[in-house]
Amino acid sequence: MSASDAPGPRIYVGSEMPEDVRFAPLKDLNGYFPFEPPKDRGVWNERRQKVMDRLKASQGLLPEPKRTPLNAVIHGKVDRGDYTVEKVYFESVPGFFVTGSLYRPAGKVSSDKKRPAILCPHGHWTNGRFYDSGDKAVKDLLAIGAERFESAAHNQMQARCVQLARMGCVVLQYDMIGYADCQQISFEVAHKFKTQRPEMNTDSNWGLFSPQAESRFQNLMGLQSWNSIRALDFLETLPDVDTDRLAVTGASGGGTQTFVLAALDERIDLSIPAVMVSTAMQGGCTCENASGLRVGTGNVEYAALFAPKPQGLVAANDWTKEMSTKGFPELQALYQLMGRKSNVTLWNNIHFRHNYNHVNRTSMYAWVNKHFKLGLETPVLERDFELMTEQELTVWDSEHPKPPAGPEVERRVLAHLEKDRVSTLNELARKPAAYRDLVGRGLGVVIDRSLADAGDVEWDLMDKTGRNGYLEMNGLIRNKAHGEETPVSFLYPEDWNGTSVLYLSKKGKAGAFIGDDVNYSPTDDVKALLNKGYTVIAMDVFYTGELVPQGGVPELAPKVENPREFAGYTHGYNHSVTTRRVHDVLSVLKLVTSHERPSMAIGMVALDGLGHVAAGALAQSGEAVDWAAVDLKEFRYGTVKDVRDLDFTPGAAAYDDVEGMLAVSGVDRLWIAGNDADFKRLKQVRSGKHELAKGAKKNAMKKVLQWLSRN
Repeated sequence: MSASDAPGPRIYVGSEMPEDVRFAPLKDLNGYFPFEPPKDRGVWNERRQKVMDRLKASQGLLPEPKRTPLNAVIHGKVDRGDYTVEKVYFESVPGFFVTGSLYRPAGKVSSDKKRPAILCPHGHWTNGRFYDSGDKAVKDLLAIGAERFESAAHNQMQARCVQLARMGCVVLQYDMIGYADCQQISFEVAHKFKTQRPEMNTDSNWGLFSPQAESRFQNLMGLQSWNSIRALDFLETLPDVDTDRLAVTGASGGGTQTFVLAALDERIDLSIPAVMVSTAMQGGCTCENASGLRVGTGNVEYAALFAPKPQGLVAANDWTKEMSTKGFPELQALYQLMGRKSNVTLWNNIHFRHNYNHVNRTSMYAWVNKHFKLGLETPVLERDFELMTEQELTVWDSEHPKPPAGPEVERRVLAHLEKDRVSTLNELARKPAAYRDLVGRGLGVVIDRSLADAGDVEWDLMDKTGRNGYLEMNGLIRNKAHGEETPVSFLYPEDWNGTSVLYLSKKGKAGAFIGDDVNYSPTDDVKALLNKGYTVIAMDVFYTGELVPQGGVPELAPKVENPREFAGYTHGYNHSVTTRRVHDVLSVLKLVTSHERPSMAIGMVALDGLGHVAAGALAQSGEAVDWAAVDLKEFRYGTVKDVRDLDFTPGAAAYDDVEGMLAVSGVDRLWIAGNDADFKRLKQVRSGKHELAKGAKKNAMKKVLQWLSRN
């Protein structure tokens, strides 16, 4: 049924479409991501917490997984005279290994003079730790002054690690998932994922990139970030490491890992992300994107989370080339606000292409020397070194065999993380206030709007008509802050009982009427509410009624033009359809709470296919809604089968799904059609009253009205 032949009033005339930003093209990783520096510290502290929650939640790190034993193995020491290189592997989760090379200064260190430690993620250079640029590239790099020595030109990552060790630092260069020795999840899956794998999209034992994983914020980027956090845990176990001087530096994809880890983990004291922080392209790989990650934010703001600690940035002739005028001045302003303007710097060497070459590494060495108080003479220049081959670097040998790899490992890792998450929520549920705090923060990321920050809304009355026993008012609610419009019909009974009811239907406001768009009347359910004296507010939420795009509601949710079937390329930058529907409900609720008389009570009814939308709105509405009647139709976000499904919503299953949403809602009285077993969490953590209506498939409104009369 199209909007033009649906029953009930029409707001838009003819083929007129809403002036709504949600019908504009979707944003993707090549968009523009400015950072607006805050006006004062209080504003920043509040904003910082929201952005930090987004960074953590979108990677499955809110709450963090429990730290399991590392079971670290260090072997195969090679002595190069003034530094040593050892082979390292440890478990970030049981059976899933982080691999790398550990560089140390030569000689022993006393307990009162420990060494700084630096993590070196490598980025998307072919084969990672085993990289070799090739003879032609070596000549080119030497010719343009990007490198001084052939060894460094062959492998700039080894050069960086060797020099930092020679400066007195312990250095761990660890593999990205799918690179070098870290092959339990293959390079093709981790970084080249292209097409959904039906065999991995299952209700249990699912794999990465599946709707089941995405609905729980399980993703490759989160696994890499967890590996980075556990790499810090490993460094802290080393007796020669000074845990008060920890740094991270990497370029390209390693630059992404750098600013992400620096923001996530307070143990990092110094951060140098190279050629990745900018207001332009945000990172093209699946390992640099996650659903929910950059909705309303971007890499510059994520780098800002590290302020006021020392941070050095590198710009090159790539997507970072405008950093000196777009992004860095705003970072400087934030650092200045925090009294540490000199703690952020930009090495703006845009005459070089995408790199972490000798010129930029030399600036990094000076930054490390200064902030870690190494006392070395400047400039700190690299010396030549002996390259190590893949055979010399690999951590696996006959005594240390490769661990199992393939789809079953992938499934086991995600199953472990899911079991851990459920365990944590079960523990929190024994402390309802703590549960509501964490789940509320997580859902704040998923839904990305609350009633408190719904923005300014305006009511544009289109027509007002007296009907048989009620007054009908039709118009638009315009959310100026977010550029959205919501068509609404208000039905006021002659004898109002003081309660207004938000009426949600999968048909939009047409679900409140029968007939056509000229001759119509309220449905029996709506009549029943009106006869009891309730004002009924029927609305078109996104992709219903008149908020339907030209050509009708698409069978599949829209996506960005990226051909790869990874949800993060779309949902990393844009709200889901369901989330946008929740936003419409919040806009209507904002108008009602702002303009109706204070003594009014507010109810919500969602019996016709939008129960899950109502649950999301209730979770984000504080105590604005006094009572709600919801039929979820047995819907669960965690069982949606397709990342293009209109109901697919990243992260929505991570916090006990719809039960978690209802459990943390501030609604005083709650009627739910369902079964006791489905709503265990409500009984544990809800402070208000609730009634589980079993077998309420038929005559649901009648049962709701009976419930209301009892309460």
